[in-house]
Amino acid sequence: MARTADRKQRDLQPPRANVAHYGLTPDQRRALPPFAALKAFEAIGTCGGIRRAAEALSIDHAAISRHLRALEEWAGSPLFDRASGSNGQLTETGARFHRAIAQSLTDIASAAMEFVPQLDDKHLVLWCAPGLASEWLTGRIGEFSASFPEIQIELQPIEILPEAVDNNVDAHIHYVVDVAKQEEAPAFRSVELLRPPILAVASPTFLADQPRFENPADLLEAPLLHEASFDQWRRWFEQHGVESEGKLDGPRFWQGHLTLAAARRGQGIALANALLVGDSLRNGELVEVGAFPPVYLGSYVLTTRRSRWRGEALVNFRRWIERTLAS
Repeated sequence: MARTADRKQRDLQPPRANVAHYGLTPDQRRALPPFAALKAFEAIGTCGGIRRAAEALSIDHAAISRHLRALEEWAGSPLFDRASGSNGQLTETGARFHRAIAQSLTDIASAAMEFVPQLDDKHLVLWCAPGLASEWLTGRIGEFSASFPEIQIELQPIEILPEAVDNNVDAHIHYVVDVAKQEEAPAFRSVELLRPPILAVASPTFLADQPRFENPADLLEAPLLHEASFDQWRRWFEQHGVESEGKLDGPRFWQGHLTLAAARRGQGIALANALLVGDSLRNGELVEVGAFPPVYLGSYVLTTRRSRWRGEALVNFRRWIERTLAS
């Protein structure tokens, strides 16, 4: 009787050859760094920096930094360039390691998706660029809810790369600058929503104390407000045929809606696309600076996983926002 029970127990065990083929060896298991550190590192490389990775993972950026340091100690090599002016780039070693880790985590996520229930068509989770969320979408989202009262929408302002959209998010609306456009990842599908012109704007009280700006080059002498870097103003001047290298100065803000808040308070001249400042221009909070030719630097794009593209809630939202933007 005991021998029969032992034989049945052996029959329930997977063949040892299969375990060796599909599982990790003891040496491989010991070599693995902490999974939380790998997840943080993948987000750093994909999202473009520590703070954006923290936003994507919804944890404090100090925790992301700790995970990165732990991974660098494990690797015995710096993986992230913290030097001033590096713009948060991975080192050469870090970039090579990130490619391998990102692919492995993608495989894990794909396997896990088989066991993750899909969100139903009565609940729409939307990530959105903070400027668009605060300056335009929140003032109009009630129109969508009125048209589709059965759909519960959850809007989170966040600025990340679309590849960081996880399985609990239906779609991400982000601004893609022309120089950053890349080939779409196979797991995602995108549609361009709008390509708005970029305007120089300021408060009426600020402009009242300034000389008349006859041409774009005149703005180099004015107080300029910037987002995370001088890059947007540099490209704006470049399209107007004005050399600005080494001539740009002024405060830098983390996100575009903060730059606009400073402009409304008379702190200087900001750049913003016409969609974000449309309401402020109409109510007189801001005015366009100069009658300059239009400049286009990028587009608003909606990105989602291909598996969600035909979801009823997302289809309704996509059609609504395309109609609203067109009007």
